[in-house]
Amino acid sequence: MTETGNRGTTAAPGEIAKFDALAREWWDPRGPMAPLHAMNPARMGWAAARLGRLDGLRVLDVGCGAGLASEWLARRRASVTGLDAAGAALEAARRHAAEGGLAITYIDGRPEDLEGEIFDAVLALEVVEHVPPAERALFCASLARLVRPGGVVILSTLNRTPRAWVTAKLAAEYLLRWLPRGTHDWRLFPRPAELAGLLRGAGLVVEDTAGLSPRLGGGFAVTRDMAVNYMMAARRPG
Repeated sequence: MTETGNRGTTAAPGEIAKFDALAREWWDPRGPMAPLHAMNPARMGWAAARLGRLDGLRVLDVGCGAGLASEWLARRRASVTGLDAAGAALEAARRHAAEGGLAITYIDGRPEDLEGEIFDAVLALEVVEHVPPAERALFCASLARLVRPGGVVILSTLNRTPRAWVTAKLAAEYLLRWLPRGTHDWRLFPRPAELAGLLRGAGLVVEDTAGLSPRLGGGFAVTRDMAVNYMMAARRPG
C-alpha cells in the first residue's frame, strides 16, 4: 500500500503478503487457518450476543480475509461488508460467498480510507496485532468513525504474555505447525489495558471483555482467561 501524505498505513505490506499467500487454503478447516475455524463459533457467538438482533444489521468486518466471520454473519441475515487490503484473500472470499449464494460486499482497502459509510457494528477480529503499533491509534479511531452513535465495535486479538508466546507462537508455529512460521510477532500482541486505552482514546466506551480458551474435546470456549486469546466490545456514545 502507498502512504497518503505524511500518514502511515494501518495495513503493513509484509502482513498483507502473509495472508495473500494463504488465500487458497483459507477455507480448509485442517489447513493453516485451522485455529480460526476452531475458534470461530465461540468467537462469533460472543460477538452476536453483544450485537443483538442480526437480521438486517449493517456490519463492517475489517480485516475480513477470506470471509470466515463475514459468512457467519451473512448466514444469519446481517447485511455484511468485508474490508481487507489483501487482494488475493478477498478474491477467495468473493468466490466462496458466491458458491454459497451469500450476498456479501467485499471491498479492497483500509478502514482509514473508507468514506461515506456508517455501520451499526464494526468487527476487527485477529487484526490489530498485525497493525503497526504507531498506527494503532489511527486504526481504532477509524473503527470508531465507521460505527454509528450507539453502535458496537468488537475486536479479538492475542495477549502479550509468556503463555501467549508459548502457545500462540512457539507451539502453533514451530512445534505443532498449525500456522506458517512468521505468522505472528509476539512483541506486537496488545495487552488488554493497551487496547482498551486505544479504544477510549478513540472516543469509545469499553463495555465487556472475555477470553477464548481451547477445549479438550476440540474447538474453543468463552472463558474469563484472557492470557492468550481475548475479545473486547466497546460502544460509541450517542
